[in-house]
Amino acid sequence: MNNLLKYIRSLTSFSDESWKLLQPALTQKEFKKNEFLLKEGQVCNSLFYINKGYCKSYYEIDGAVKNTGFFFENEIATNINSFGSGQKSEFNIVACEPLTTIIFDKKELFTISKQVIEVETLGRNCIRLFASKQEEFANLFKLYSAQERLEYIETEYPEMIQRVSLSQLASFLGVARETLSRIRKRRLSL
Repeated sequence: MNNLLKYIRSLTSFSDESWKLLQPALTQKEFKKNEFLLKEGQVCNSLFYINKGYCKSYYEIDGAVKNTGFFFENEIATNINSFGSGQKSEFNIVACEPLTTIIFDKKELFTISKQVIEVETLGRNCIRLFASKQEEFANLFKLYSAQERLEYIETEYPEMIQRVSLSQLASFLGVARETLSRIRKRRLSL
């Protein structure tokens, strides 16, 4: 829980009293590799703080997996649209390796945030941060070529390059695995 408290305090000022009041909304949970945090068709009622390991979000379209995001230590994974609206999730979130999370329960979080302004501010900051990352990646796909997307990921998210398999990374970048291999090979020969 110490990592979570440090993370929270990196986002907003957060007193020991607010931390104590937040506890009923928090549950630590471990997931095995390939275990779902959220399945398509479920309503997302949680924010998942990643304490150890990583997970990914993805759509399955005609049997093909389309990776849309990777979430590593000290990040929040969720379906922000489902969490906010109560609608069913259109995608899955699954553990890519053994995963330790701290789950924020939506109902408890909303109850506490009505009473504690620091918790309400924390919630807004988490959502803003998550939305900013989604927008960053959406712009990446609108504005850049596959090679430029790879270069951006290498610079801004080196952990993704180090930990995510080539196949999963290719799916995330929207190219075939072979295309990604060619781009990487071509860049190494420059």
